[in-house]
Amino acid sequence: MTKFSDLALDPRVLQAVAETGYETPTPIQAQAIPHALEGRDVLGIAQTGTGKTASFTLPMITLLGQGRARARMPRSLVLAPTRELAAQVAENFDTYAKHTRLTKALLIGGVSFGEQDKLIDRGVDVLIATPGRLLDHFERGKLLLTGVQIMVVDEADRMLDMGFIPDIERIFQLTPFTRQTLFFSATMAPEIERITNTFLHSPVRVEVARQATASENITQRLVELHPTRRDMGPKQKRELLRRIIETEAEACTNAIIFCNRKTEVDIVAKSLKAYGFDAAPIHGDLEQSQRTKTLDGFRDGTLRFLVASDVAARGLDIPAVSHVFNFDVPSHAEDYVHRIGRTGRAGRKGTAYTLSTPADEKYLAAIESLLKMPLPRVPVPEGFIASETGEPDAPSSRSASSRGGSRSGGRGAPADRTDDRSGERAERNAARDGERRSRKPRGEAAAAPAEATESVQAAPEAAPREMDAAPAPRREERSEEPREPRREPRRDDRREPRRDDRRDDRRDRHEAPVVGMGDHVPDFLLRGFKMPVAPDTAEG
Repeated sequence: MTKFSDLALDPRVLQAVAETGYETPTPIQAQAIPHALEGRDVLGIAQTGTGKTASFTLPMITLLGQGRARARMPRSLVLAPTRELAAQVAENFDTYAKHTRLTKALLIGGVSFGEQDKLIDRGVDVLIATPGRLLDHFERGKLLLTGVQIMVVDEADRMLDMGFIPDIERIFQLTPFTRQTLFFSATMAPEIERITNTFLHSPVRVEVARQATASENITQRLVELHPTRRDMGPKQKRELLRRIIETEAEACTNAIIFCNRKTEVDIVAKSLKAYGFDAAPIHGDLEQSQRTKTLDGFRDGTLRFLVASDVAARGLDIPAVSHVFNFDVPSHAEDYVHRIGRTGRAGRKGTAYTLSTPADEKYLAAIESLLKMPLPRVPVPEGFIASETGEPDAPSSRSASSRGGSRSGGRGAPADRTDDRSGERAERNAARDGERRSRKPRGEAAAAPAEATESVQAAPEAAPREMDAAPAPRREERSEEPREPRREPRRDDRREPRRDDRRDDRRDRHEAPVVGMGDHVPDFLLRGFKMPVAPDTAEG
């Protein structure tokens, strides 16, 4: 059996490996390290959790033992798709290079550019970065890649899924043609094979396992759920997940729960916490400090359940994960292998549950076709009863009225505000109706004596004279009572008067309303008269 001492590694590297407790390399390490030490390009294909990180970290440290780094010109470059995977590579480098004088820099998002610029200016032997942040430094003129001797691309298939292939091609073109390239991936898509044919020079193909196969240490189980209603599917899946966790309570020491969408990650984590499960979310929209804190808590055992998106499906080097739950069936079959590969690592046993609904049949067929085996079906746990209402699945939830009122009050407005407005409007209408009833009826005005009408017509100038006779009050005789503070008109007061209100105003100004010919006929129309006869005509 091959041991690390048989791989011609630097004695300082062998000492660090021995201190970690490893003696026998994994198959990918045993086959890739000798070719990498010879300076050849390596194309490594292996499932996740097989030790690919050490298969390029150990020979890189050995090859870089001789030489010195220059400012802004790293001697080697490691590209990783996610911040977590890049941080894991940096930790491995610190572990295996602790007896050497090699330096490193980690370039990832969420960290200040200034601190990273200081490390680059000093000169580093190993530069570990994500593609986006690396190109940011290059475009700012803070980095030169012409001194790269060894270039490593880790998790290349994940690079393809995240859309980094154009960036990878550009970075390849910025590095020297004489570089050594180590290319690792769990699967080989046609696009990745095109890149290897373009940028790798006669690579040695190392494939230790059939592409996209799951580890034999993982027990796979598929639980099919048939929701009572289509809109109740996510809620009933959360109930099923909690029931499975309860049945696996003794064996489930910790677990990673994978969801397809970031919003679903937050919902599932919140639901688990509401029922007393120690859970926290992690996805790409969270701050880097929060992601680091969550991962550290999951590693040291203070956090039991990690609800993650596929950003955490790669690069989580946590060997003691007992369970993996696929809350959503992954849309890409290769992601299924990477997800369940988070358990059953380093020779340990692991369990992987997948929850599916009838809408996932297409994705399940793709996974079974990739694995070349059907997923073992198991029934729903005993005692599981799916709820049939749309009530929130948290045990203590506030009602809709306590969260902000009904929608009739408008967005962000209390519900009783509309009721107050309608009550004031009703009081004003009632007062107006009472005032109308107190006035003289219209019929009585029509039946007024004709003498009153004739008196008004006989002296049309009387009223104006009486009005002119009344002297206007002098300024000093006016009331000195304090004025009431001016009140801003309400919306209801500023409304345009209705037609009925204008009619009432005319009625107030004219005590005797204008009547038509059918109601009153003037006397002069009813009097008879004779035509006058001219005198000349009478004599003749």
